[in-house]
Amino acid sequence: MLRFAPSPTRDMHIDDLRVAIFNYIVAQQREEDFIVRMEDTDKKRNIEGKDQEFLDLLALFGIEYSQIIYQSENVRFHSAMALQLIHEKKAFSCFCSPAWIDKKQKEAEAANKAYSYDDACRNLPAELVIDNTNPFTIRINRPEETITIEDKIQGKVNFTPESIDSFMIMNQDKTPIHNFSSAVDDMLNDISMIVRSEEHMSNTPKQIHIRNYLGYEKQIEYAHLPALVNENDSSSIKWLLGEGYLPEAISNYLISIGNKTPKEIFTMSEAIDWFDLNSLSSSPTRFDIDALKRINKEHLKNLDAKELSRYVGFADAEIGELARIYLEDVNTTKELKAKIAPIFAERNIPEAFAKETATLTAIIKNAPYFGAYEDFKNYLIKESAIKEENLLKPLRILLTNSEEGPDLVQIYKYLKNYLGEIVK
Repeated sequence: MLRFAPSPTRDMHIDDLRVAIFNYIVAQQREEDFIVRMEDTDKKRNIEGKDQEFLDLLALFGIEYSQIIYQSENVRFHSAMALQLIHEKKAFSCFCSPAWIDKKQKEAEAANKAYSYDDACRNLPAELVIDNTNPFTIRINRPEETITIEDKIQGKVNFTPESIDSFMIMNQDKTPIHNFSSAVDDMLNDISMIVRSEEHMSNTPKQIHIRNYLGYEKQIEYAHLPALVNENDSSSIKWLLGEGYLPEAISNYLISIGNKTPKEIFTMSEAIDWFDLNSLSSSPTRFDIDALKRINKEHLKNLDAKELSRYVGFADAEIGELARIYLEDVNTTKELKAKIAPIFAERNIPEAFAKETATLTAIIKNAPYFGAYEDFKNYLIKESAIKEENLLKPLRILLTNSEEGPDLVQIYKYLKNYLGEIVK
């Protein structure tokens, strides 16, 4: 089983979506279940509705899951596991105050040393623990041996006992620390492989250590994705969607980053056939919005006409074909809508063309239907007595609300049934 474990404390970012996509693809390839686990134990930071927002976005990107689990519902298991470690003397009560720990951390920083807990409370006599009424956290004993991770992307990574430390697993209010709840839940959910961002690499040996001490023998596989370097608002999935990037294009690009793919444009279902974690680069990769624009344009071109029309506010194949004409100049649905919307908006006629457009408007309102642009144009020339060279620009303004644009022959082909709506 594979999992996607977001925190409902913020918007979904591109890194979150990439992790979800890769876990989903691998689950499909391995024919294993894929679950969503909301890491919602930090009640103070949870944002109401963010959990559903994550689920809605997964659905929008075609990522299906077999189960949704809320981590806060497993707190009783986290507490039981922490108590087990205490009884087995694999964990201990720590009475060091946050202020004291903060002081020690600052001292280490001033000495240019990595902070490590000094195990001050690890070997306290039982009577001092029992009779102590001060608040306490629970820390797990640091491992006795180096923990090695055989990562599918990063290769072999070693963590010494000193680097892992005697870290906290339960807060003073007896809520679980993230590493502890995640390690326990991965046991409970029988997770077989974890694909996640490289920023979580330092958490991995701690979670392995927790499961080792709890006697869990199953070896979970790991793949830590290299960092995505991003310096603007495009890290937010909501922002990307709002700017007019298609879910299919965003998925296509995220799968392509730092990867060797058989072709540039593809769907997620196609990627399931050939995707290989081993082909991913282990180096950080820059999120290139211009590359996403190019991919988005190609996916827009691949849409059928009626579906394309929906992105500009219609459900008509003819408007979809009209929109397709403008695709050469735009990259997103937002830009495309900005091209189509003026066609159906009120005209602001330049004074230089006021007389001609008024004449043409009156004629078009009473004109018969013409299937071909040449017949329509010749009729206007005849009825208006306006020479062709003087007619084309005011006619373009009437048809498109712009003095420049694509060939009027193509424009008319898809607008001829809308003349009564746009020429008023």
